[in-house]
Formats: sequence, structure tokens, C-alpha cells
Amino acid sequence: MDHPSDRHALTRRSLVGAGLGGVAAAAATSAAFAQGTPPANAPAQPGALTTAPVSQAGLGPRLTMHAIDQFHGTPGAGMICDLSMHDGSGYKPIKTVTTAPNGRTAEPILVDDAVKVGRYELLMHFEEYFAKIGVKLPSPNFLGLVPIRFQIRDAGQRYHLPVLFTPWGYSYYRGS
Repeated sequence: MDHPSDRHALTRRSLVGAGLGGVAAAAATSAAFAQGTPPANAPAQPGALTTAPVSQAGLGPRLTMHAIDQFHGTPGAGMICDLSMHDGSGYKPIKTVTTAPNGRTAEPILVDDAVKVGRYELLMHFEEYFAKIGVKLPSPNFLGLVPIRFQIRDAGQRYHLPVLFTPWGYSYYRGS
């Protein structure tokens, strides 16, 4: 007898049957975790942290970013980024930063009084980044310089901008 919940269960067999075999194992693993049963190859316990989380308590206003190379599954180390602010007639350069090995900048991009209300653009050098690490790209490449535009509405807050990217796409959001 079929139970109502059985008709909608995601199984590896149902995913393979639907032509989604590549995600079947991932779905099965996720389903096992959701049911409280770790997969056979999962470690018995989570590994220890190698560094402690950094507390954001007591920090003043700041703009930070994090470049995440989804193509390689690594931080976007060495990514050049140009920050500009809109002055009414166009975007005027403020500074150029390069990401550290962890994909973040060594210091906040803007901090304290440098954080101003307004429209900003972070121009990310995707094509140069991938060329530096030896990725064979088509000529011309699909993405070269990518402008990420955002607004700061309250100069007293902290703003974090995670950017996830590949040679063919990107996404970003306001992080915490």
C-alpha cells in the first residue's frame, strides 16, 4: 500500500529515471542527512576548526567583499577589483583592491567615515583572473570586466558583498 509521503519521495532511482543521474547521488546524500542518517563515507564527527570565527561585534561601518571561484571551488585569490562611486554624472574611481588567498581583501574596502550613502560599482576583472591561473577561455571570452552595482543607504551599517563566479556567470548578494 502506498503512503501519501512515498509518492513524492526523492530516490536515486526516481532521479535516474528522470534523466537526472548526475544529481542522484547528491540527492540521496542530502536525503540521508535530512533523515538523520549520514552516508557511509561521511566522517564520524565534523573536523575541528583551524581558525576561530571572527566576531563582528563592536566593529564600525565597513564595506567588505568575498570573491568565490565556483569554477574551481576555491576562493578567488588575486582578483583585481575597482571600486567607484556615482557622483551624479557617472562612476568615479575610489580605489583598486586585490583579493588575498582567502578571496577577501586584506582590509575592508571602505571603513568608518569612508562609508558614504550612495551608489557604488565594484568592477571585477574576471577575464584577467582566469587568464592568470591558466584557464583556457574562448576569444573573446564571455565575461571580461563585470560591474557589480549596489547602494549604501545607511552609512552606519556594515555591508558585505560575496560574489560567486565562473567564466560564464556570476551572482552576488548582501551578506552578513
